[in-house]
Amino acid sequence: MSLRINKFFASKFPQWVLYKSIRLYSLTFRLEVQNEAAWLDAYLNDNKRIILCTHHQQFFAAIRYFQKYKAYKPGLMISQSKDGELISAVANRSGWTTVRGSSTRGGVEALKGMIDHLTEHRLAAHIIDGPRGPFGVVKPGAIRLAHEGETVIIPFYIHANHAWYARSWDRFLLPKPGSKVILRFGDEMNFPKTETSEAFEEQRSNLERVMGEKNRELQEECAQAV
Repeated sequence: MSLRINKFFASKFPQWVLYKSIRLYSLTFRLEVQNEAAWLDAYLNDNKRIILCTHHQQFFAAIRYFQKYKAYKPGLMISQSKDGELISAVANRSGWTTVRGSSTRGGVEALKGMIDHLTEHRLAAHIIDGPRGPFGVVKPGAIRLAHEGETVIIPFYIHANHAWYARSWDRFLLPKPGSKVILRFGDEMNFPKTETSEAFEEQRSNLERVMGEKNRELQEECAQAV
């Protein structure tokens, strides 16, 4: 039965239906975007390389909005799992160029593919704790990407004043229809190349700390707005 299900979702029509369903569902909540202008100006006018980083929990609510970046051909690393196949198909329909791999499978090749993509197009996104967590723990890939070509990291966070949370390792967030959803971009973060493993770990833990703190701040704001 599982093989039949996998084959079903590997075909184009179910992928198209899922993509359209996500877009339609996204129309049911009210999205407010904050702090986008600064990093977009740095990308368009200062020719900076940008990596947009978020937690695995939160990417769903950004799918429809992020299609506005389609013309910039942004890159996105997706795991080689069966779930990743479906997510990759939806992402490709949304204007992303997906590179398959993760910290557990095909990571080296995928990282090289992401670096090549950043060299050419200067824009990518990265899920810092995927595909298996633990939640909020930054994997090394984000820092390694930031070391290439003076790439800067722009964290972003998403929360809703009314949402469902899955019983999964990341407590996946699904905004309820009619809820207010805030997509907030953080400040630019720079990570120069390091010469020691200790310095690398300091950068990784710093990104983890900052994203954890800012994520909790937004979550508390949205909870108070209920």
